[in-house]
Amino acid sequence: MRILSGIQPSGSLHLGNYFAMMKRMIEYQENHELFCFIVNYHALTSVFDAEKLKKQTFEAICDFLALGIDPDKSYFYVQSDIPEVTELTWILSNVTPMGLLERGHSYKDKKAKGVPANHGLFAYPVLMAADILMYGANLVPVGKDQKQHVEMTRDIALKFNQIYGETFVIPQPDIPKNVAVIPGIDGQKMSKTYGNTIDIFAPKNELKKKVMSIVTDATPIEEPKNPDKCNLFAIYSLFLSKDEQKLLRERYLKPGLKYSDIKKELLEAIWKYFEPYREKRESLINDRQEVKKIMQKGADKARQVASEYLNKARKNVGINY
Repeated sequence: MRILSGIQPSGSLHLGNYFAMMKRMIEYQENHELFCFIVNYHALTSVFDAEKLKKQTFEAICDFLALGIDPDKSYFYVQSDIPEVTELTWILSNVTPMGLLERGHSYKDKKAKGVPANHGLFAYPVLMAADILMYGANLVPVGKDQKQHVEMTRDIALKFNQIYGETFVIPQPDIPKNVAVIPGIDGQKMSKTYGNTIDIFAPKNELKKKVMSIVTDATPIEEPKNPDKCNLFAIYSLFLSKDEQKLLRERYLKPGLKYSDIKKELLEAIWKYFEPYREKRESLINDRQEVKKIMQKGADKARQVASEYLNKARKNVGINY
């Protein structure tokens, strides 16, 4: 099974990134052929500061390596180190209907929230399709909000194969129900776009500020609380076993629970969970040359696979003459 997923370096990595994508990637590399990458071309749709993008790309690499991505067990690379992806994007653009892109939920949602509309944002799904199709991915772990983009990839691949013959593998989205959407501190999907994230490697004082600002309802202490409508409960559950979640639910349903107590517990749970990874991350941050060597090796591996699919696409559309 070939599995692929990537993450944008458009800000510090947060709990939503980790539980919706990163944790699964680290687990998948043990038993599957994993392609995992830093999506910095996509980040150009929202990051317009060159130094900021460089910094965030490097830090995202270090985050992944610190958290357990093994370059020897996986294909771990930076999107822009594989120039073949931009050529495939153009080839796929010529079989992608405008109506398909115009129906994009993510584009319409971001535009409605004030994100500047540009061609990159509009054509984002075509570049994502190229990312997936040029490695023959069977499964694409994504959050619920990205399901439509994988469906668009399928549509594009099916149409290409119909016109030019069997070229691309048709991928499937992988969306576990329990982490389909990770809520942010305001109850919306946790996203850097919305400014509602809880960062993985934030200093403890900053982490405390974020956790204590998680929005809760105004149910009095002496009344039972509804765990199913509480984003604090949803976030805390990410760090609990099923038995621990059951106990927390029981606490919610009894009078006397204080949200402030649950927030303090969550703070310690987050800090303890990521504690083993902080020292390794700091070591990587301070050894840029070694990190670059690791990523060059990953890019070389990935380009071998990318070239195989790109050459097949070039031949089938008639570019190779």
